[in-house]
Amino acid sequence: MHIKTLKCSKCGKEHAPSEGLLLCPKRDYGRLDIIYDYESLKEVLSRSILEERRGGVWKYRELLPAEESHAPKLGGGNTPLIKALRLGETLKSTNLFIKDETRGPTGSFKDRSMAVGVAKAVELGYTTTVTASSGNAAAALAAHSAAAGLECTAFVLDFASRSKLAQLINYGARVVKVKGLGKEDPTVKMMIAIMDKYNWYPCPSFGPFNPYQVEGPKTISYEMVEQLGWRVPDWILVPSGAGCLMAGLWKGFKDFKELGLIDSMPRLVVVQSTGNAPIVRAYVAGRAGHDISPWEDPKTIATGLSDPYPWDGDAALQAVRETDGTCIAVPDKLILVAQKLLASREGVFGEPSGVVGIAGFMTLLEKGVIGKTDCVVVPVTGSGLKETDVIEKETEKIPTIEPIPEQFDRILKSN
Repeated sequence: MHIKTLKCSKCGKEHAPSEGLLLCPKRDYGRLDIIYDYESLKEVLSRSILEERRGGVWKYRELLPAEESHAPKLGGGNTPLIKALRLGETLKSTNLFIKDETRGPTGSFKDRSMAVGVAKAVELGYTTTVTASSGNAAAALAAHSAAAGLECTAFVLDFASRSKLAQLINYGARVVKVKGLGKEDPTVKMMIAIMDKYNWYPCPSFGPFNPYQVEGPKTISYEMVEQLGWRVPDWILVPSGAGCLMAGLWKGFKDFKELGLIDSMPRLVVVQSTGNAPIVRAYVAGRAGHDISPWEDPKTIATGLSDPYPWDGDAALQAVRETDGTCIAVPDKLILVAQKLLASREGVFGEPSGVVGIAGFMTLLEKGVIGKTDCVVVPVTGSGLKETDVIEKETEKIPTIEPIPEQFDRILKSN
């Protein structure tokens, strides 16, 4: 592997990759950022080499911190970049793209995280994984653990959707609901206690507890660039809870820029729900990355973004500021509008958490921050089939008739 060192994002201390660390030894909850040897990578990677390879997460194996030989064989990555013509026409945008991450093995971008995270668990000799998650990360970890022959325990919030819980149970995970979401995430509290007690491998979708899984989402950036013909979009709007996806996307573009594969960076936008927006609040207040206060009482329909404390918020803020991006919070009402618009115009059904970026795009486009001809990519991060509870009440509006054409005619006229 082409890794030089692991550097704590808080205390700055560096560690050798051979130590196999998951957390900073100081337990300061700084992320152990993985620093690559770009000079050696330039000798083995180029545009032409990458273009010749098959798609997927491991297409970019030299830029990942685990050996592909240890990876579960579930696939993942190589998701489509869709030119959103009909949605763009509705919103008056001519250059809008959707990166459809609902196509992963378990239906979310977290499959990329856990493909790498579980490969590293196998490499390091662990037999049991543990996570703290609202659902998607747990489902992805459970699936990849099952494929790798590892046991998995998932601590989930007590309001996790039935669809996500069904996934976890069928993947064979030990699932435990935890009460008490407030300024502190109770699932994280349990994960910390249990990983230490039993020496289990922590693999939530945030960096301070596992730096390896953060590297998986980088591959979204790599794919975007290739799918755009080695061009960099003007804007990327990123649904954000803990901030891990933004950290990964930012790292991916930085990797390609260091390697000379691109010569510019997109403007990155953190999009959160108004019911849980600690990163946005810190950005507006001009706070430093490690000075983000937890959200007091998270309440949002975007349950996948309900982390009260953004563990990778420091990286998310740095990404926004370095790329001249911005941060924005959107209300639940607009998130639901975005969900229906995306599905009805493009045939892509995203969960509320997964379409928050669309709601942010609609807002910034209307304000004139994003231009109508700007090249914009919005990742749709999770499938709507994971959160059917949210729209179940809509089924009450579906008409029921007898098999008589005249009754259907009345429905047509009423519409």
